[in-house]
Amino acid sequence: MNLRQIEVFRAIMITGSVSDAARLLHVSAPAVSRVLSHAESRLDFPLFERIKGRLYPTEEARRLHHEIELVYRGVQRIDRLTHELAERRHGMLSIVTSPSIGQTLVPLAIARFNERYPSVRVHFHCLSYQLLKERLLSRQSQVGVSILPVDHPSLSTTPIAKGRLLCICPRRHPLAPRESVTPRDLHPYPLITYPPDTPFGARIEQLFAKSNEILKVAMEVGSPQNACSLVNAGAGIALVDEFSLQAWPAPGFAVIPVSDAPDIVADLVYLRTEPLSPAATSFVKEFNSVLAERGLEPPVDG
Repeated sequence: MNLRQIEVFRAIMITGSVSDAARLLHVSAPAVSRVLSHAESRLDFPLFERIKGRLYPTEEARRLHHEIELVYRGVQRIDRLTHELAERRHGMLSIVTSPSIGQTLVPLAIARFNERYPSVRVHFHCLSYQLLKERLLSRQSQVGVSILPVDHPSLSTTPIAKGRLLCICPRRHPLAPRESVTPRDLHPYPLITYPPDTPFGARIEQLFAKSNEILKVAMEVGSPQNACSLVNAGAGIALVDEFSLQAWPAPGFAVIPVSDAPDIVADLVYLRTEPLSPAATSFVKEFNSVLAERGLEPPVDG
């Protein structure tokens, strides 16, 4: 099938008839019928059954349509990327972040950046670890900020801030008066935690394993922000990163540092082969200012 035949076939599958496909493609119905007939002749099998003047796709047509839709989605991604690249040349900044640090800290920096550079269009997305990495590698985004290590030979990472791992619990919980807690202290209390196959969930699993303690799970949630909301509602206790708590300036729960837990480091991430654009560099400057004001300084060895 050539591209025109694929286009006509897809239009018929979407609309359900030759006449509607013709209107979608802005051509005549006989022209659509001719292309379809030629495609079926070349394929040597029918794509549609004709029953009482209506077209019904064959099993082969359904399988073919599934593959064609995958191709069209790829074309749409290319179309979006070309638009973003064109915008970038004329003043566009695309930022991707982990949800935790992207909840409050990055928006504050974007607001300051926008005040200084109102003509620069900003695209901002909070994404999962894997999607964040994919957008940077595919050049759909210029700069990322991740609180999880992004390990890829094509990506450069620079530590930009460090935060603590914290325990949060209702104010009347037995742990609330403590100045710090350990995994042993948490052992009696099932936690609101994260799937073990996620980077943050694995981090907590490793913390308990290192202390030879068993992690008891009360609930699994998708992000520390979900955990904060549940603890704020009195649903239990959780471990969260310090960056997430920036979105809770006056929480209804107690916040307790976790002793001997490794710092959680936020990294600036970008393509190793492409230096940061002037717009991205200006954004990073604003972001560093926000971090400093919040007491989230870079690691000493960064």
